[in-house]
Amino acid sequence: MTSAAAPLPVRRPPDPPPGPAPGRRSVLGLALGAGGSLLLSACGGVATTGAGGGDDTLRWGWDLPSTWDPVFSSKGWDVHLLSLVYSGLTQLDAKGGAKPALASSWRYSHDGRRLTFALRRGLRFSDGTPVNAEAVKKSLERGKNHPKSLIASQLTSIAEVRAPDPHTVVLELTEADYQLPALLAGKTGMVVSPAAFGEEERLATRPVGHGPFRLVSYTQNSMASLRRDPGYWNAEHIAVERFEAYPKPDETTALAALQSGRLNVAQIPFSQVKAAREAGFPVQLIPSMVVRVLDVNTTMKPFDDPAVLAALKYAVDRQALLDSEQFGHGEVDHQPFPPGYTGFDPGLGAVYGHDPERARALLKKAGYHDGVEVTITTAQPQGVPEQLQAQLNRVGFRARIEVIPEARTSQVVYVQHSRALYIDQFAGRESPVQAMQVLFGAEGLMNPSRRTTPELDAAVRAVRRTPLESPRYPEVLRAATSLAVRTMPNVFLYTVPRALARASSVSPIPSLPVVQRFEGVTAG
Repeated sequence: MTSAAAPLPVRRPPDPPPGPAPGRRSVLGLALGAGGSLLLSACGGVATTGAGGGDDTLRWGWDLPSTWDPVFSSKGWDVHLLSLVYSGLTQLDAKGGAKPALASSWRYSHDGRRLTFALRRGLRFSDGTPVNAEAVKKSLERGKNHPKSLIASQLTSIAEVRAPDPHTVVLELTEADYQLPALLAGKTGMVVSPAAFGEEERLATRPVGHGPFRLVSYTQNSMASLRRDPGYWNAEHIAVERFEAYPKPDETTALAALQSGRLNVAQIPFSQVKAAREAGFPVQLIPSMVVRVLDVNTTMKPFDDPAVLAALKYAVDRQALLDSEQFGHGEVDHQPFPPGYTGFDPGLGAVYGHDPERARALLKKAGYHDGVEVTITTAQPQGVPEQLQAQLNRVGFRARIEVIPEARTSQVVYVQHSRALYIDQFAGRESPVQAMQVLFGAEGLMNPSRRTTPELDAAVRAVRRTPLESPRYPEVLRAATSLAVRTMPNVFLYTVPRALARASSVSPIPSLPVVQRFEGVTAG
């Protein structure tokens, strides 16, 4: 059984040192349906407020969500703002481990095919209705069964959800699946009030959940204003009273937005890290689950030849790409997980280190003595594509760059499977098994070849069947990571940390790699 950890006092931790800190996608468009500004009615004593803010207001420059309904959310980045107004049964710690949230504890049956959650008592949604087992049951069933759900594929191991009493939720599973406590910590497990299901379109702009904040006004593509919910299960650790979210500033305006006070926390481009620090703004490089990657379709020439694929992996100078694209912020990475995460396998090392001579030899071994033509497909031609083109050309490839609109990439690369080499980035998932299915599964969204191996399938099943608290779990997970990196075509490049600059009046932001949360943060 997993139980809640002892609460920590709210205090301001010390600022990080001023020098560089160690470092570390999204498909289907979904319109919000209603534009303009929405002023939401106050529930449970939460006052209505507009823009503006005071000393106790955190003003965050990020990305506003594609929708405020987690069942239809189409962007991986949405999870960060949705987590302000919703909770799952669980949440993740800094290493990706599951810990209690709406559920105070959980336990599996001996065979791993029944998962029972004990809910916290006395909680309410922002509409005032109780957060009880029946509400959780209906919310999970909506995510699993709604014909337009974008999370249904992640809930296939749940055969039935039962609510035997108001404080107990039982998941009957089709097979042993010990990944669910981690999976349910993200959008997949966010609990929506069933009272709001009758006005489903409203949920796109008016979320009804139980979270650290309640949305009180929203101007689409402009600003979201939220107020602290004193009834939140972990309210004692939420120190800011008001929270405002704005679109992420671009490279030319990020620093100015901080200097003017319009924002007091902002994700900034790596090119602005030095300037922000010189201007007196603390900058945190928070490790994230985002990894830059080349997606390779091995059903297309020339990458249907394993020697050509291997040559590609050895031809890439990851450090040069990192230094140029991210000004050195982040880490060279040969695998889908960042260093420090449980799924990261240190034994891989630089398994495909930069080795131009070996790349040339492999191309000659494949019969390409005069080089081989390849096309690098990208939505952004400058930077990495141009450098990658030069690196490949130096070892015997004849690379050209094809630029396609970002809005077409999912259809062209992952639906039509019509491109051999695409520059992308992978944003990770709450569950490492879910991440591996997306990247390497035969139906995986980011597996353009739609091919996998029986050995990798077996290794991923072994992870799913191993309890998260088992001493063997890290070993089993890392073995699957190693097998995937050595047998699958993906070329992982480097990690992409979150570069967050903040006003000196804002205390340090928690370093959480999957979902950015704000426990303990003060803003004045």
